[in-house]
Amino acid sequence: MQLYAVYTTVTELGDAERIAHMAIERRLAACVQRETIQSVYRWQGNVEHATEVRLLLKTTAAAYPALVAWLHEHHPYALPAIYALPVAAASAAYVQWVEAEVAPPPTVV
Repeated sequence: MQLYAVYTTVTELGDAERIAHMAIERRLAACVQRETIQSVYRWQGNVEHATEVRLLLKTTAAAYPALVAWLHEHHPYALPAIYALPVAAASAAYVQWVEAEVAPPPTVV
């Protein structure tokens, strides 16, 4: 199974916490890491400097479309940067853990 490292940024720590918690709760990602960064970018003709929170969401290729759709729906930015990098290598045990955490829970009969 292919794993993806999905990145996005938000301005507010509260938004980062909400996105991280909800992505895990909805089983769209197995793990979310966050870190404060300094960004410089051009927006609407101006050079901007901002403190942002970068999120790294760890997921599977199968869960990626649902994760991206959910991020677009719940992201506070009008034009969020959401991109994925394929994970070139990971331990088999880690891959199994990510797969298990993003898989739907078993149905109880």
